[in-house]
Amino acid sequence: MRRTRRTGTAPELAVRRALHRRGLRYLVDVAPPGTNRRRRVDVLLRGAKIALFVDGCFWHSCPEHGQVPKANREWWEVKLRGVVVRDRDTDLQLAAAGWLVVRVWEHDDPEQVADRVVALVAAGVRPPQA
Repeated sequence: MRRTRRTGTAPELAVRRALHRRGLRYLVDVAPPGTNRRRRVDVLLRGAKIALFVDGCFWHSCPEHGQVPKANREWWEVKLRGVVVRDRDTDLQLAAAGWLVVRVWEHDDPEQVADRVVALVAAGVRPPQA
């Protein structure tokens, strides 16, 4: 577990490189203003007010690839359910603070993710006001 990276994972780096190639500049691993300081965003585009998360399939319970370990199953189910609940709460906090939340999975194509984000920036999409 010590070797599990919190930030700078290979999928996250691939998405960041794709965004950078498209001319977007961003902050990495930051707590956006107006939210719980313990919650951090993988990629933050300040001008567009977009908070991008690259969620790992295991930790964030991907419906396609997420699996609960067989050993100590009950503990892992509670742990992983807690991560999903925290993700939804983070989404609500960010939306309330005026951020558009974009969540992608680690298995998503980084180029398609970058294209999606560029389209959101170009369209000037803003989160709905709560």
